[in-house]
Amino acid sequence: MNKELVIRTNADAVDFALLKDGRLIELHSEKEKNQFQVGDIFIAKIRKPVTGLNAAFVHLGYDKDAFLHYHDLGPNVRSLIEFTRQVVSGKRKDFSLKDFPLEEPIQKDGGILEVLKPNLSIPVQVVKEPISTKGPRLSSELSLAGRYLVLVPFSDRISISQKIDSSEEKTRLKRLVQAIKPKGFGVIVRTVAMDKKVEELEADLAYLLERWDTMCSKLPTAQHPSKILGELTKASSMLRDIFNDTFTGIVVDDKELYGQIKEYLHTIAPEKESILKLYKTADIPMFEKYNVERQIKTSFGKTVSMNKGAYLIIEHTEALHVIDVNSGNRSNKAANQEETALEVNLIAASEIARQLRLRDMGGIIVVDFIDMSNPDNRKKLFDYLREEMSDDKAKHKILPPSKFGLIQITRQRVRPEVSIKTQEEDPNNVNLEVDAPILIIDRIKGDLERLLVNHPKLVLHVHPFISAYLTKGFPSLRAKWFIEYKKWIKVIPRDAFTYLEYQFFDGQGNKIKE
Repeated sequence: MNKELVIRTNADAVDFALLKDGRLIELHSEKEKNQFQVGDIFIAKIRKPVTGLNAAFVHLGYDKDAFLHYHDLGPNVRSLIEFTRQVVSGKRKDFSLKDFPLEEPIQKDGGILEVLKPNLSIPVQVVKEPISTKGPRLSSELSLAGRYLVLVPFSDRISISQKIDSSEEKTRLKRLVQAIKPKGFGVIVRTVAMDKKVEELEADLAYLLERWDTMCSKLPTAQHPSKILGELTKASSMLRDIFNDTFTGIVVDDKELYGQIKEYLHTIAPEKESILKLYKTADIPMFEKYNVERQIKTSFGKTVSMNKGAYLIIEHTEALHVIDVNSGNRSNKAANQEETALEVNLIAASEIARQLRLRDMGGIIVVDFIDMSNPDNRKKLFDYLREEMSDDKAKHKILPPSKFGLIQITRQRVRPEVSIKTQEEDPNNVNLEVDAPILIIDRIKGDLERLLVNHPKLVLHVHPFISAYLTKGFPSLRAKWFIEYKKWIKVIPRDAFTYLEYQFFDGQGNKIKE
């Protein structure tokens, strides 16, 4: 398996494309003016506690006030408030917590006014970026994420990632962390810490404690509100969270960013520095060279084509996302409709898992799979979807198929969904927009695969623009089809056709209506 990270820079953003065996599975963008990243820590004042919501509104400088719910305060929020008060007043110069007496934890079912008052100064951390009409969502249970460990102030708990299956490894890691953990701090051990030596864990812990000291040193002079600890750059945070031994390449087109990543790689994985490359081919844009641009065009529309003519329809509303699975009304060698439905559903499950990561879709997702009467097939689909989503780092839950063939998914939403315009100006009508040529080509190819099963000779009638797109260049798309299917497809340009219109005919000149 090849895993590559392709990083493109432009005037106002940096784009990150994660490829698995050449297939785009994640796409992220870091805006230059993004002031509220997940993980950022601010010092701010409580503006207005609201008992009806059991939450408080906090002004961070965004158009909409940030939201801090009682359940996001953390059990030791009183300790955080008192520690902050002592540091701001100058009474506490030592930022370690070894001699800091913890306050009484808050009750799980308590009220917001029991803890927070208007104008109270408190550090808060962004857990959800501003989405739609909502401001950032906050937590006062602070955590500082490193490569192998996550540091949690005002706690003594040690937690081990549930993705580490070995009980012996969990015991080993817990013993090591217990030996190096400073008093007053809890530690969460991340999955990538598996099999790591104590020296590596200790170095990561020292880095996190240094960041904690840096943050605390800013408190006495910080304005309200202001950021007192920022997340790493997007490149560094992505490498911290997803980088592992399976990575085979990191490509970046900016010298400054190349230097930053090289320095960070030297810190976290010096043996992998050689996989970092600076892209220098000026005549071909990097995203086109790595086939990212084409995959973006074909993956972010309302209709998403899949193998063998099947496709998805993805609809978005304010409350939820709806995905409809369609077989494309194709001919198939399967013995019956149940086998056809299972085959299409499994293809769809794989693509849906990819789409959720690619678009960073969150909240409630309802998937309407093709109905299957066999309960064993429904279980097979459910298990397959869970397996396909096992690599998704966003917290999610999948419910078994309902009697109507619906599967419901909830997926953590921490930042706005990735939305990319895939339509272009219609050459037949400048006031309208149509799907990009690449999307039309994918649909034509899907129908081509389906029709070649029963028709040894095919003639394709298309708009002249699409005809030129298929037949010009070397090798042309039509030539590639010939290599793949061992059949030559005759293409006839039709001036009367609209941009999106196409039609297949058989060898006798009869229109194919399948």
